[in-house]
Amino acid sequence: MVMRDGIRLTRGPKESRSRPAVDVLFRSAAVAYGSRVIGVVLTGALDDGTAGLWAIKDHGGLAFVQDPDEASFSSMPQSAIEQVQIDCVGTLRALADRLATEVLAPASWKRRTDSDAERARTEVAIALEGNGMAAGIMDLGPVSKYTCPDCHGVLVQIKEGTMVRFRCHTGHAFSPVALMEEVNAEIDNGLWDAIRSVEERILLIRQLAEMHTKVGRMANAERFEQQAADAESRLKALRDLVLDPGFFGHAPDE
Repeated sequence: MVMRDGIRLTRGPKESRSRPAVDVLFRSAAVAYGSRVIGVVLTGALDDGTAGLWAIKDHGGLAFVQDPDEASFSSMPQSAIEQVQIDCVGTLRALADRLATEVLAPASWKRRTDSDAERARTEVAIALEGNGMAAGIMDLGPVSKYTCPDCHGVLVQIKEGTMVRFRCHTGHAFSPVALMEEVNAEIDNGLWDAIRSVEERILLIRQLAEMHTKVGRMANAERFEQQAADAESRLKALRDLVLDPGFFGHAPDE
């Protein structure tokens, strides 16, 4: 995090599945230095950096983005271009040249006092102190229909321009794309847990069948064997679903 008294590396709620997080870095710089900040989004997957770059631009700073055609992974720069008013889109060489020019130009600094600036300061406080409720997280927007994949707390919906984000009352934050990725991961883990449980049930049923066979209770043994066969048939359908590459779709650049 960029503060007026220096740079801090803090432990706090994750933002877009990460901490340290580029959105936290950008947003804190915007709050600390306003129009004197230049944010640069380079190659990367998903949409990390878009929310932070929006905060920089909203506080009067400059927003630079690598040309998606040059980026190894285009979704981060493409997301920023779609959601933020960008001042420069270019190759790495072009961005370096523009940066060299801008850092030598005079820049004024004025502290913003409107509701958007207050929201940004609230989110910086959450990232710094890790206490979303005390910082006023429930005032950032209406309660959404979704719950946080990390802690299962309620998610508040935050709207900035055309962009929508989510933050839970403990502080975790997600873009819609990051939230979808976390939900997919949670579903995937749940399905593998279900497979494990069914496999354990089949093993236990087969052990019961063997026990009954040893004591001559063949009718019971046959019944357990049939139950195991039925479970295996259902398990195959579940395993095929989990292994289907199209079940969750594909995130950009992944």
